[in-house]
Parts: sequence; structure tokens; C-alpha cells
Amino acid sequence: MPFPLVPARLAFAADGTPYSEEFADVYHSAEGGLAQAQYVFLRGNGLPGRWRGRRTFTILETGFGFGLSFLAAWRAWREDPARCGRLHFVSIEKHPFELPDLKTLWKKTPEIGNQAAEIAVRWPVLVPGMHRIELDGGNVVLTLFFGDVAEGLPQLALAADAIFLDGFSPAKNPAMWEPRLLRHLGRLAAPGATLATWSVAASARDALQGAGFAVEKAKGFGPKKEMLLGRLVRSRIENAAPQVRSAVVIGAGIAGAAAAERLAARGWQVTVLERHAQAAAEASGNHAGAFHPIVSPDDSLFARFTRAAFLHLLQHWPSLPGLEWRRCGVLQMARDAAELASQERALATLGYPARYARFDPGRGGIWFPESGWVRPRTLVEGLLARSGIDVRLGIEVREIEFSNASWNAKDRDGRTVAAAPVLVLANAADALRLSPQPAMRLRRVRGQLTLVPALAGLDHVRLRGGMVLPGVDGLSVVGASYDIGDEDPAPRADSHAGNLARLEQILPGAARGLDPEKLPGRVAFRAVVRDRLPIAGPIGPSLYGAFAYGSRGLLWAGLCGELLASQLEGEPLPVERKLAAAVAPDRFLLRERRRGPTSAPA
Repeated sequence: MPFPLVPARLAFAADGTPYSEEFADVYHSAEGGLAQAQYVFLRGNGLPGRWRGRRTFTILETGFGFGLSFLAAWRAWREDPARCGRLHFVSIEKHPFELPDLKTLWKKTPEIGNQAAEIAVRWPVLVPGMHRIELDGGNVVLTLFFGDVAEGLPQLALAADAIFLDGFSPAKNPAMWEPRLLRHLGRLAAPGATLATWSVAASARDALQGAGFAVEKAKGFGPKKEMLLGRLVRSRIENAAPQVRSAVVIGAGIAGAAAAERLAARGWQVTVLERHAQAAAEASGNHAGAFHPIVSPDDSLFARFTRAAFLHLLQHWPSLPGLEWRRCGVLQMARDAAELASQERALATLGYPARYARFDPGRGGIWFPESGWVRPRTLVEGLLARSGIDVRLGIEVREIEFSNASWNAKDRDGRTVAAAPVLVLANAADALRLSPQPAMRLRRVRGQLTLVPALAGLDHVRLRGGMVLPGVDGLSVVGASYDIGDEDPAPRADSHAGNLARLEQILPGAARGLDPEKLPGRVAFRAVVRDRLPIAGPIGPSLYGAFAYGSRGLLWAGLCGELLASQLEGEPLPVERKLAAAVAPDRFLLRERRRGPTSAPA
């Protein structure tokens, strides 16, 4: 059963030091949190010296608190002219602070004011799971796991160069210092990784040695006599990012554009091949579409991945040039009284903040205030505007071949039209024509949207067995049909009639006087697999998939692109391991192997 995220309560000890009432302990030494972070964690891990000359450097922290250790590391990185190209900082926090409380705490340390102001603009809504925040032009990446360390640490996928082992004292918070938990640090440590902590408890020393660290005591900070330093002596990680950072992406819809943009943001040279005469020519060319998370009482993998993708786009979309979108809110209307009661129970169980989702009995559903609509074509154009992307239109790839350490994309005449060490298939159902994967059993589903004159008085998106958008350039989008086994690419009156019936379910009377024979619309084909989750990850050596996004391409594409780029770069993943596994291309093959040949479906 999922547990609600409980924010930290702002409190102070008698001397003014920030204090946790739950753990009856201070957040840092009375001698100063910034000085403690600089002495124990930066100096204890040989920073800033160890990141100099590196392309990327990753720090793992076990207790974010109110971010002083991160701010200290970021400040040192910013002031170092020989700094690494990209700094990743991954941290876990069971009880994150609300933004107003963070601002109060940060004011006590004016030295980090500029960095604190930048985080404040991007501080995420407090819901469980992973949150990725890009700062300093994308060169500093803060990845937060909101939840219990016992849940979060085993779910991280990264190779830490330095570890800040922080948290309330073993006497006050013993669960965080359990040996079985600390042993995960060995799995997460890169070759040559170091570790520092203010605690010298014998149980912690023993656990760290069991995880592969050689540990020693050193002079502590302030009145604390000793602290603990560690260095990894046996590594379980082989981290080998591609030497030549170039890729070919097949497909210039939202899936391909998002994958290309995330790679180019890391300095890759990306060639995007598109068979049509323009980008966003298929489903990504719809007039407008909605973006919103979903809520399930059990917080399923589907709901969790969708939530992570939604939070990612809220962080990423504001930086895209020319994007036309509006966070007008989305109302997920219940279909009947039973569903309404289920919605109420789910939100009561999950305990989401009102900024993310709230139950609205007056309007009969769940209100998502940060959701809304977007023009898909402007999204694709904004993504492809990233420097380092070469878009080639009117090129249909008929075959792919791996030779001489490179993937070759070939046209109908067998000529190589593009080549690179990495190939990303982002061409929906056509991906499996180029790389057959029988276990996936992907199918195409026809979807028709109907365009009606802008609906008066509707200022937000509504969902109820269908979708209706407020007016966008004078038109409201209604839809969509879900036609399995239907390959008709032309809009039809019967599909318009079905969409008008959906409109009546959402806004009674709104379809009156609309003739399905005369309405404009658009048909696109979605690619879906059995579990309705996307395909995102490695299909084979240096071959990656980014497809099967179904009707959620607008929502999922950005996070899937970030996941692929992180995998290729050997960076910390932006989602939990179980979520990465849930969208991995090999998941169906693994399931069939577990079932065995006699029980495999026909």
C-alpha cells in the first residue's frame, strides 16, 4: 500500500539551529551547516580536486535535509575554473520541506543566496518518487528521491564518484544506518569512489567495509572529535559511455525529437531521419493535446511512470523555444457514483498536495491544476531547435545494418543515408519492421480527433471516457476514437459521431447542432504494446527504442528521452530501477522466459 509523503515541519533548537521534531535531532552542527558540509563532505571526499578534468562527476547523498550539502557542492563547482563539465547530485529525502520553509532556512546562509533562488524557481511539487532538476544551464543536475531511504537507495541506478553519507544520528534514526541498507553503497559506487560521514559508529564502519570500502577515522568538525572517510577497494560497476558521441534517430515525431534533444543537450551530434516532408507529420501533428497525470488507488507502475513523466515535463517545457501550451487545469470526471467514490478514496490514501491533484466533488472528479493543453507541433519544433541536431526530411529508412562498429540506415535502394555508433528507433509501429521483436507484439490503433468550434465557457480540459479541450485558435479538440484493426487513414463521419457522443458525456448539450458529416478532423495511428507502457531503452548493443507511446506521447516522450540519454551516458537514471525495468524493451521476453514454453501465450 502506498504511503503519503509527509513534509518536514520547520522548527529550531534553542540556539537557532534547524531541528527535526520527528527525529529529535538537529540538521547540522551549531558551528554552521555550510561549514560542516564543506569540511566533512567536500574536503572529506577530496573535492573540488577530484572532479577536475572530468566530463561528468556524480555525488550521492543519503539525506537532503534542506539542501546545504548540495548548495555547498554547487557553490564549489561554480567557483572552480577547472570544474567537471557536468555535475550530478543525487539525494534522498523522506520528509522534504515545503518551499516557503526552505526559503526561511536558506536565508540563514546568505552565501548560497544565488543558488537557492535558482532552486526555488524549480522546486518540485512534493509527491513520492524521483524528481530531476536541471540548474546552471543544465550543467548541474539535482536528482531527488522523495521517500524513505530504505525504499529509495535500492531503487537508485548510478555510479557515484563521491558519497555524502548524511542523515540524523544512528541513535535517532537507526533505520537509515542499518548494515543491510548501507551495503547498497557498494553497488552504487564507481571505481575509485570515496565516502565521508560525520558518524563513526562501529555498525556503520562494519557495514561499509562489507560493501567494499576501506574506512579510516579522521579529525571531526567542530566539537566532534572524529569523522569517517572511506575509499572503494572493489567495484561492481563497469561504466563505459560511447567514445564517439553521435547517434541516428529514426522518426521526427515527439518520440524522436525528445530523444534527440536530450542527447544533443549532452553534446551529442544527432541525425534525425524522417520519411515525411515535415517533422511532426503523424500523431505529433494534431491540433492540440492534453497533458496530465493519472491516479490509481494502488499507485501502480503505470501511474508512477506517468507521474514521473508529468513532473519531468513541468521542469523541462518552460525552457523550450516557441512552445504553445497552457496550464489551464484538467478535470478527470468520474463516469458514475462508484468511480467518484473510488477517486475520493484514492486521493485520501495517497495524500497528494492540492497543487498536484485534489478531489472536487462539486464538479464530479479529480482536479489537476498544473495540467493543461499543448500544441504538439510546437513541442516538436522546440525540441528539434536544440543545437547539434541535423533533421533530414523525406528520407524513408527501409533497412538497418550494423557493421564496422556503426549502425547504417539504408534507403529503398540499399544506400546508406546516415550512420552512427548508436541508433534510436523512434518511428512508432514501424520500428519493429526494422528490428523485429516477436515478444513485444506491438499493434497499431487508429485514433480520430474531431474539431468543433471553440466551446463557450470552457476554460480547462475535461476527461470522461474521452477528452475535450477549450478553444485553441478558435477550435476545440474532441476525441478520440480507439479503433483496433482499422487501417483507414481518412477521417470518417462515424468516428466523428462517436466523438460527439463523448462530448455529450462530458458537456451535455454541447454537441447539439453539430453534424458529423461536416466536421473537420484528423486521423493518426498509435503504437501500443500489451501493458500499455512505453518502450524506452536498449534493444540490443547500441540499438535503442523509443516508441509505443500510445495516446500519451506528449506526456511520456520527454522522460523516455531523458532515460535513454542517461543510459547511453552512464549517468544516474531519472527514474527508479523498477520503473526503468517496467519500460525496458526486453521486459516481454523476460516474462515469457519466466513463464516457460508451456505457459507462453499463443
